[in-house]
Amino acid sequence: MFYQKDWVMKQIQSMIQLIARYFFKKDIIKYEIIDETNITQTDLLHKELVGLLNSLRINEAENLLFERIVADDLNHLAVALDFYRRISELSDEELEEANFSREEIKNGLEEISKMYGLTL
Repeated sequence: MFYQKDWVMKQIQSMIQLIARYFFKKDIIKYEIIDETNITQTDLLHKELVGLLNSLRINEAENLLFERIVADDLNHLAVALDFYRRISELSDEELEEANFSREEIKNGLEEISKMYGLTL
């Protein structure tokens, strides 16, 4: 059981890294709001997602992400990668409490990558 969890966790990390390298030429994406006085729609989406994650409302957050993501906007992809990176860093207990699984993280990353024309 632990081996399978470790394998899925490594797959998720590899997927995030692959997408980040392909689109951003970086190993990891951490979305940051640059100018708090000039908030963009993407910044607002990021803030909402982080707020939901902090409350362990992951399913609601993922639904919001898929409702609002614009597939030709790389800033939205950065938000999505940051979102899935944050979820992947949660403990198994937190994921269980949120009724979310590592397999769902993997599936979400696959869907996002397809939206941007990258098949994993």
